[in-house]
Amino acid sequence: MVEEILDPEPVKANPSLYRQIGADISEQLDYEPGRFFLRKQIRRTWVKRNAPDAAPVTAPLPPKLLDRGLLAPGLLAHIIVGKYADHLPLYRQEQIFKQRYDVHLGRNTLCRAVDLVAGWLQPIARRMFENQLASGYVQLDETPVRYLGGSPGKTSKGYLWVCNAPRGDTVFHWATGRGYEHLQRWLPTDFNCIIQTDEYKPYDKLAADFEVPAHAHCWAHVRRRFYQAIEAGEHPARNRWILHQIGLLYQIESRLRKQKAGPALRAVVRAWQSRPILDRLFLVFGKMLQSGKYKPKTITGTAIAYALRQRDGLQVYVDRGQVEIDNNLIENAIRPAALGRKNWMFIGDEDAGWRSAVIYSILQSCKTYGIDPYAYLKDVLERLPQTTIQNIDQLTPGCWAKAQSIKRAS
Repeated sequence: MVEEILDPEPVKANPSLYRQIGADISEQLDYEPGRFFLRKQIRRTWVKRNAPDAAPVTAPLPPKLLDRGLLAPGLLAHIIVGKYADHLPLYRQEQIFKQRYDVHLGRNTLCRAVDLVAGWLQPIARRMFENQLASGYVQLDETPVRYLGGSPGKTSKGYLWVCNAPRGDTVFHWATGRGYEHLQRWLPTDFNCIIQTDEYKPYDKLAADFEVPAHAHCWAHVRRRFYQAIEAGEHPARNRWILHQIGLLYQIESRLRKQKAGPALRAVVRAWQSRPILDRLFLVFGKMLQSGKYKPKTITGTAIAYALRQRDGLQVYVDRGQVEIDNNLIENAIRPAALGRKNWMFIGDEDAGWRSAVIYSILQSCKTYGIDPYAYLKDVLERLPQTTIQNIDQLTPGCWAKAQSIKRAS
């Protein structure tokens, strides 16, 4: 906060003649652009006065991300947040630095900065993934990303596979394809989590091959299809009734969230309140299919078939209190990558994919925990050179957020 005192000219001319009796205060929200500054570390050399011939002493240089590196953690954090959170491609950042601040940082320098940061953050993302698997329940999805590959000047389609722990970490994994073999590549051989996914076939194969405890599906996908049927004017009365029943399921979930209910309470309430609604819905779906009125190629017909096909998966959340009713949390986590895709069109060559995956994992998890990504990155990049792999947990966004909360409270 900056205060500016405005006194009348007569008072400023002879303040001893006046006594203040009040003040009128007006406020404006202001902004100053960021600034560059040169940080010098001067390590002075000393000798003992009483032993001039003894070896001189100089303080050691603190550990750095890169020896003789030009860019300090604060600037590195700014570049990363600009590219991956604010969706400013590096060439635009290069132009901004040059035109507004007269600082010349070439594209190659900025690319090397991204590579450096991603390499240092990779162990944190790996630990986040390990923690997700230890929780026993994850949501899985994937989103396409173009990358430079194949023919010169041409782009190919790669994928960011997403693993989400609801209300916890989100971890992205890069692959050049969407097939089951690419999914297998980033999962451990002893994978044994409840999974929640859409209807994509590789997830069914994953559930079967790894014999996962349960494979949950998503009610938001079902609801969306019946909304589309109403928009198309198909059977409005019947489809509105179906949407009302699904809405009742979501009302139950809303109340549970407000109560901050744990898995045990959620399972009890769902068995008591949600189960009868599910039984009613699937009974109606079966009768609608048997009636012959809802043709298979209509939107309503495909919606009914979709729900019946996933019946078992759509009911998993009732018995498993830790499971969510839908996949909306992971779809929300994918949005920043989708928005960035519209700005930078492609991510670079094939090798650039893992860097984007690591950095998106960190930034999306920062968003989940409600922490400033710049503050987090600056602090973590300063601490990483001195952190052992055994203490890497302390630098995950979740642990960092808790530490900051304790610090503010003390």
